[in-house]
Amino acid sequence: MCLILVALDVLPQRPLLLLGNRDEFHGRASAAAAPWAEDARVAGGRDLVAGGSWLAARSDGRFAAVTNVRSGIPATAPRSRGALVRDFVLGSALPEDHLAQIHAVIDQYGPFNLVVGQAGAAWLLSSTGGEPRRLAPGVHAISNGAPGVVWPKTTRLAQGFAAWSSARAHDETAALDLLLDRSHPQDAALPDTGVGIELERLLAPVFVQGAHYGTRASSLLTCSDAGVVRLRERRFGPNGIAQGEACWQAVRDAAFGACPTTA
Repeated sequence: MCLILVALDVLPQRPLLLLGNRDEFHGRASAAAAPWAEDARVAGGRDLVAGGSWLAARSDGRFAAVTNVRSGIPATAPRSRGALVRDFVLGSALPEDHLAQIHAVIDQYGPFNLVVGQAGAAWLLSSTGGEPRRLAPGVHAISNGAPGVVWPKTTRLAQGFAAWSSARAHDETAALDLLLDRSHPQDAALPDTGVGIELERLLAPVFVQGAHYGTRASSLLTCSDAGVVRLRERRFGPNGIAQGEACWQAVRDAAFGACPTTA
């Protein structure tokens, strides 16, 4: 992922809502969100190059999402960041214990921000520094900078979510539409992450639209008080062309199945 919004205990009857855009090279082989062969209680997209994931959830409410941290020219690392998501949702360690184990070998991964959670609670670990910490109830927007660093895209998404959440009808489609925002901020508002002004401009919107690199998936994950875990994913190709949508749903540790068409 390159942009994540986590809302904890913000919406009635939905202790968790997560929105996220995955930005990636269009040529990198990936699989759409679906139940996993290793465990049908897990659903999420898969990176077919390294075998990990950017966002995945288990039907008992366990979930994980990761962003990279932009710091100039990318460097290779011994371990894939996608493994951070995969290993958590397929594992059984408590979130705080899992993050403590990662923290001990954090230099083995490329720069990242990792959010993991279960049972209506979430934790954050960033390779930019600091110990794992539990996220307080409220709205948290995280992109490719260090946690707490405000970028135009995090502000835009948080503002859009605030307007959406204040409405009486919390329509899922309208929530996903927040991730389609292609508005460009002024150059003066752009971060300086060492990639040059042209690339900063390309990467600045909530939805990144490019021929070779851009937003490839927009996702909405919700967990309800009734134990329903629901994952919707929209997929995009070069230049932001829509390529389809999937929706998966499960209840209390059952296998994921397609969402009801009337939902």
